[in-house]
Amino acid sequence: MLYELIAVVRPGSLQEVRDIARNAGIQVLRSGGVVRGFTNWGTFRLPRPTTKHQARYREGHHFIMRFDASGPVQAAVRRTLGLDPRMVRFSVVKLGDKLEEIKHVDGKVEWNNNRTISETF
Repeated sequence: MLYELIAVVRPGSLQEVRDIARNAGIQVLRSGGVVRGFTNWGTFRLPRPTTKHQARYREGHHFIMRFDASGPVQAAVRRTLGLDPRMVRFSVVKLGDKLEEIKHVDGKVEWNNNRTISETF
């Protein structure tokens, strides 16, 4: 199954972002999965202030990782990220489970600045 991890790490050190992404990728690879790609989107303001691990965040460093793995591996990645105090938010989305659905999906996710809000609905 193909999953997409969208993660927001506390702002500050790019090394922290690399460590978290590397740990998640290694966890997928050791379990027999495949990492399709990482995309670093940089630091953005959050839609609203968020409190996590007794700290308040107004912005965060965003990255995306696409990976192929089984359901238990995805759950293990979620569990690991949930325990990491450097994480502000994360979400894992299932993009598909059949080869016909996921064969065209690339590993890189580009930020699209050209679309307006009315075009997204």
